Amino acid sequence: MWPVNHATAQHLHLNACLPRNAVLLLFVWLCVLGVSGSVLAHEDGNPLLSTFMLNKLEQGAGKDRPQTLDAEAWLGYDFNKLWLKVESDAKREEVEKTELQLLYSLAIAPFWDVQMGVRHDFRRGVSRRDEKNWAVLGFEGLAPYFFDVNVALFIRDEGETALHFDAAYDLLFSQRLILRPEFSVNVNGYNDATMKQGAGVADVNAGLRLRYEIRREFAPYIGWNYQKSYGNTAAFKAAAGEDSHQAQWLLGIKAWY
Repeated sequence: MWPVNHATAQHLHLNACLPRNAVLLLFVWLCVLGVSGSVLAHEDGNPLLSTFMLNKLEQGAGKDRPQTLDAEAWLGYDFNKLWLKVESDAKREEVEKTELQLLYSLAIAPFWDVQMGVRHDFRRGVSRRDEKNWAVLGFEGLAPYFFDVNVALFIRDEGETALHFDAAYDLLFSQRLILRPEFSVNVNGYNDATMKQGAGVADVNAGLRLRYEIRREFAPYIGWNYQKSYGNTAAFKAAAGEDSHQAQWLLGIKAWY
């Protein structure tokens, strides 16, 4: 379970507890997927399918005991799917932020989907009325040489924009031992000192995760990750007493069904 204990929860505002509700929503969604996938299958060669992917459930070795959850699930057919994506970060067993996305995905080419929908941000210490909602337009797929690529543009009605790009590659040492280099960058079109987000290139992440697939559906891993903030984002973090760059070792689990 996502590590938020009861003692901690008593000291959080209601909006800080909402990420746990978002994770609960994910598991309810998964139950719906399991039932729908088995009951509503078509006999015309295009059955209704579902998948859940726990991309990351990891614990960092830093002084703040950082924890990360990255999970997604989809329900649909070969060309049309409904996606639910959850990303959450915690420090000292307190959830700092959670992003929840609900997307419609359409296959536009072999191995490539265009995705559109909405994203809602939960932030610790931010009132519910100040939480942000975004429109999402993105592309996800398999680039040449088997690079997993995800690009997403986020737009708010207040004129704020953000761009996310990430890429990863699986390097097989054996059928079970796999090294996964990962790279991501976030670019903002706005300044928000409260959220410690500045215009321009906000941050860059690079990491390595070495997993061992006990089964195809379950793999523990050890990893290393480096993050560096730039520009106003780095300045906002420095003003808040936070480091603009950090490197840490990780332990985690990757699973799917």
